Amino acid sequence: MTSPSGPFSSRRTVLRGAALAGAAGIGAAACTGGKETPRAPATPTAPVDLGAPDEVPVGGARLYREERLLVSRPAQGEFKAFSAVCTHAGCVMAKVQDGEASCPCHGSKFDVNTGKVLRGPAGAPLPGVPVKVAGGKLIAGPDA
Repeated sequence: MTSPSGPFSSRRTVLRGAALAGAAGIGAAACTGGKETPRAPATPTAPVDLGAPDEVPVGGARLYREERLLVSRPAQGEFKAFSAVCTHAGCVMAKVQDGEASCPCHGSKFDVNTGKVLRGPAGAPLPGVPVKVAGGKLIAGPDA
């Protein structure tokens, strides 16, 4: 066995150091709110051109994964848009079927016409996004 003043640390000293280092890491995460790197905003910060309005079927919805948007068309001439980013863990919806948008990460489902949660674990609805038809194109985001 080595002495505490010797060149080698005892097993107990090493384990204490590891425990303290772990606790320091938890404290650092708590000080930063546990956040990692900032994510892209869930809703657009500028107008987004989604193309022809007829690409969204009347009585249905379309998922724009690249733009992270979900657009429904409850009736002719009426459009509703929502963020396609799940409010649970930030995953982008994978599909739209039978009036529901599905998150691939944990199985949350949302109503495409209201953004409301139909099945958790998500607890908050999808944020709404302004949407309009302008110049023959569907535009979503601020100033839409």
